[in-house]
Amino acid sequence: MTKDQRLHREADPRVRRSLVVALATSALLVAGALTVVGVRVEQVHLAYRLDAVRSERVRAKEMIRQLEIEVATLQSPSRIEARARQLGLVVPARDQIRLAKEYVAGSTGLAAVQSRAALLGTARPPAQ
Repeated sequence: MTKDQRLHREADPRVRRSLVVALATSALLVAGALTVVGVRVEQVHLAYRLDAVRSERVRAKEMIRQLEIEVATLQSPSRIEARARQLGLVVPARDQIRLAKEYVAGSTGLAAVQSRAALLGTARPPAQ
């Protein structure tokens, strides 16, 4: 053989096909692995967010409990009475209390006439 002569071999199509299949399989495996890693990272991220939301919920419940206690304390009759005394208010005497008849249920006042008119379906109460 001379220096200019070289062996020439025909390319085998099976080799090329198997190389393409191997590369495609490798690409699919890499893509699958990256997907699994991405899903796992997202899972960890969501777990951190869930923990943060749970702790915020606990703090909110505690704040609600404290506010309910504060509201109950502020609404207690003894506290309101003490505050009224500080402002100079006193309990009215019996002779200082007057009931407005039109607002007493079952009386002959304006409220009774209006409720009777509403029951009877008339638009206006009868003139007095």
